[in-house]
Amino acid sequence: MTIADKLVLQRQHHLKWRSFDRLELMLMMLCGLLCFGFSLSVMFDIVTRTIGHPWLWLQEVTSTLFIYAIFIGAAVATRRNDHLYLTAISDALHGTPRLIVEIIIRIVVLGVAFCLVWFGYINFIRGFGSFRLPSGTPIASLYAVIPLAGLLIGLFTIEQLVNGIRNGFDHPEPPEEEDLPIRPVGTALQSRVGL
Repeated sequence: MTIADKLVLQRQHHLKWRSFDRLELMLMMLCGLLCFGFSLSVMFDIVTRTIGHPWLWLQEVTSTLFIYAIFIGAAVATRRNDHLYLTAISDALHGTPRLIVEIIIRIVVLGVAFCLVWFGYINFIRGFGSFRLPSGTPIASLYAVIPLAGLLIGLFTIEQLVNGIRNGFDHPEPPEEEDLPIRPVGTALQSRVGL
């Protein structure tokens, strides 16, 4: 199994288009890099403060990496049905009631995506009037990821909505290897012998 197979979730693949698998893979790798960079910058910030020579710009890097990881992570989690998705309600239903609930849930998520794009863009434009210290970088650099995440969340929600209406939302998932019951090796032999 390759790294790409491990990063691109195969659960509920009937709601996904294969053409977006590569995008999911890139977003997952980007999230990993952002989280690694965030951890590294926090470590360097602590070390430089402890030795008495703080690098003040590290706080800017840390906050930027953290914010980008949150919003890119929210987008990729939407594709993986791990975020902004109310499974407890819909999993308990079948047939037409489930279809209706799944559509309503995704319309709500589309509303959230629209708000992220609209208000994120407004904040991005306004962010050019405020600057981060000590670098003097416009605050818009932090807000740029918000409308991007909204676009990705909207795209992935439309993908699920179209495929769910076309293929149905209610598909039993095959059990994963971790979910299979573990049988002792000798059980099959013992049952044939009569033990």
